[in-house]
Amino acid sequence: MKRSPAPSHSIGNQLLRPAAMASGVILLLVWLAWVPPAPSAAEAAHKVPALDTVTAPAAERIAADELLVSLSVLAHDSMEGRRTGTEGNERAQRYLLERFDGLGLAPVAGQRTQAFGFVGRRDQQEHEGLNIMGKVEGTTHPDRYVVITAHYDHLGVRDDQIFNGADDNASGTAALLVLADYFLEHPPASTLIFVAMDAEEMGLQGARAFVTDPPVPLEQVVMNVNLDMISRSDVDELYAAGTYHSPFLTPLVEEVADGAPVNLLMGHDSPDLPPGDDWTMASDHGPFHEAGVPFIYFGVEDHPGYHHPSDTFENITPEFYVNAVETVLDFLLVVDREAETILEARPQPASTRL
Repeated sequence: MKRSPAPSHSIGNQLLRPAAMASGVILLLVWLAWVPPAPSAAEAAHKVPALDTVTAPAAERIAADELLVSLSVLAHDSMEGRRTGTEGNERAQRYLLERFDGLGLAPVAGQRTQAFGFVGRRDQQEHEGLNIMGKVEGTTHPDRYVVITAHYDHLGVRDDQIFNGADDNASGTAALLVLADYFLEHPPASTLIFVAMDAEEMGLQGARAFVTDPPVPLEQVVMNVNLDMISRSDVDELYAAGTYHSPFLTPLVEEVADGAPVNLLMGHDSPDLPPGDDWTMASDHGPFHEAGVPFIYFGVEDHPGYHHPSDTFENITPEFYVNAVETVLDFLLVVDREAETILEARPQPASTRL
């Protein structure tokens, strides 16, 4: 995610109440033992101090322990900041491919991945990226799609410091996995496409590739729901940006906000805002918006860890994170229910305009 500096919030290392599942810890240790450089069990336990003290809210529908394990894996030092084109990024790809396959997500139009090339804006060098895709087919409208996105790349290593990108954006990527798991158990009416995007930090390149060469017709895409930075807030605030551009989505966000376990706010999507406060093109929802596809972007305001080495697993706000993902789940359920209404209200996408 790319934003101008915003007012900082002081974040503490907040842990949740006792009782996480042992299976989550086992999954983490197995993965860390496989990925080089492999830490010892003691080191792994140090990397995830919250896992044995986490419990989900009473209304848990997503697997909180698996959510936190996935985030801790993606934000581990062995991923080396997941910069596009690096070995750390490839490790993240392998992890996500294994998870998509293990969950049983179907390929999208016969494809699990979408490879793309681009020229870097800063270095003017050619780069290659890889989007990872899976779907849960709709029971009633399999040819109607909601595209749920989160970028898995981050900034890599700079001046011998690892930019782990726990909140930006291991948080959104880990959320994709547990949300997909939920909908595999509770099939939606419309098809949900889950995409782990690459090269967001290099100019939203994964999203641009998806929209330029979509695996499904854009006119059949109900909307894009993008997750980027959803795990860290000391004020318990999550933003849903996008209603300025698609006012017909406002009642849906308001419905979710009324019962949300976090403070769900709208805004950060108007061109008359000060520089950096309009997030319309701040993350992977931007290219969907440019193509005429409505979006809601879930994210928090900038914090001291934004694009800083301190964006680590230890500094997320676990209880807020779990509640934020539950809130996103509520929104997806409402979108699935109201998909026909959204399609009728949305503009025609750019690919089908005369």
